[in-house]
Amino acid sequence: MLDVQAVCKSYATPQGPLRVLQGVDLQLEQGGSLALMGESGSGKSTLLHLIAGLDKVDRGSIRIGDRQLERMNENQLANWRRTEVGLVFQQFNLIGSLRVEDNLSFQARLAGRFDERWQAQLVERLGLGDLLRRYPEQLSGGQQQRVALGRALAGKPRLLLADEPTGSLDEATSDDVLQLLLELLVDTPTSLLMVTHSQRVASRLGRIAVLHGGRLAGAGEH
Repeated sequence: MLDVQAVCKSYATPQGPLRVLQGVDLQLEQGGSLALMGESGSGKSTLLHLIAGLDKVDRGSIRIGDRQLERMNENQLANWRRTEVGLVFQQFNLIGSLRVEDNLSFQARLAGRFDERWQAQLVERLGLGDLLRRYPEQLSGGQQQRVALGRALAGKPRLLLADEPTGSLDEATSDDVLQLLLELLVDTPTSLLMVTHSQRVASRLGRIAVLHGGRLAGAGEH
């Protein structure tokens, strides 16, 4: 479903080009899950942003299904992100002026994929039934991240990209949120690519890939 081939990415600095990714190959099957690990500065978030179409590769290709991202213009990429990709970040990024129920449906409505029955399932399984009329500032960190997960999954995206989604949560809350996410993914065709520093979190996913110095140092199933 996801096929990353020989991807390179550099950024200009006063000291010259900073090579962040140097020929990365990565594959993820439909419905699969992959943890992307590596030390700070190894290129994990850069690769995630490239796969999300938020930045362009210097060389190489990223294919998701039948779409080759480097051949798409900005309007095509924006529409593709809206309809095919769910994004979850450590900072939650909920809309402060919207209640929980409207945050949950926001992405799906934008994509024209709002499904009332699926939203009701998400609300029940994420334990958000008593929180729908609240605003994000009235929620705990764990509750906000559950809303963020629900929003990302509401449109049943082809690919869910998560950048340290449990990094700001305590261990118990992190485990609860991750368990909910993995249970929800069983009922969707969505593939998951998650950036994490946590070996404990990574071990819950189907495969682990490790970036080191801008290159893929290892990958395997467990």
